[in-house]
Amino acid sequence: MNAPPTIAPPLPGRVLVEQHWRDLVFLHWRVAPERVASYLPKGTRPDVIDGATWVGLIPFVLSDTRFPPLPALHRLGTFVEVNVRLYARDDLGRRGVVFRTLEAGRLLPVVAARIGFGLPYHWARASVTRRADAAGIELEFTSRRHGLRRPSTRIRARLGAPVPRDAPDAELAAFLTARWGYHEQHLGRTMWARNTHAPWPLLRAELLHLDDQLLAASGFPELAGRPPDSVLASSGVRTAFSRPRPLEARSWALPAIRVRRPARA
Repeated sequence: MNAPPTIAPPLPGRVLVEQHWRDLVFLHWRVAPERVASYLPKGTRPDVIDGATWVGLIPFVLSDTRFPPLPALHRLGTFVEVNVRLYARDDLGRRGVVFRTLEAGRLLPVVAARIGFGLPYHWARASVTRRADAAGIELEFTSRRHGLRRPSTRIRARLGAPVPRDAPDAELAAFLTARWGYHEQHLGRTMWARNTHAPWPLLRAELLHLDDQLLAASGFPELAGRPPDSVLASSGVRTAFSRPRPLEARSWALPAIRVRRPARA
């Protein structure tokens, strides 16, 4: 296997935005690399581990968004998000996620992320319920997109024991979660945005119920009908992003214009 490092490298430049991600469930399906290649931005290719790449369905709570040096947007910056994502690698070896959709429970972040970063956010009615009993902790996420096309999802999972660092699937877990950035097509350019956070406190989890239309709406209608190949969870991390940058800044420079001077008489 060839997983990313579990410790994030430092950010290239100042922090653009900080967030707290918590109560995450990671559902993943193994697929052939050619199945996702057409959905990746120019300059990237499927990131592969053991000959396969993966499609993720990840619900969580995004909270306390902050744009330094401004204070955190506690209420406006807190909502449930459900995303469908793929895994890519560029020619410089940078590994990241590529989002097919990000369903979010607040309209303002949806508009800001679509306009400012080109991310495929959609406004949805999204919520989470947390239950604790003798059997453990359960998380139930529901989401339904606003608008004419209204794909929805309902995910219920029970949290389990921590994933040991020397577990047979620990390297795969790192491949699926320790990504440290995203690739996105925006205004004709492929952008790369780096993020950093502490190592994930990963847990095993059991999927109790899945009724999902987001995978089909993202181009993968065959996945929700079969059990995911990996189910993980996490209590969460605090994360920070730097400014997105073009993959190759030189390719966006205007060509030089050579002015021909008239010959002297």
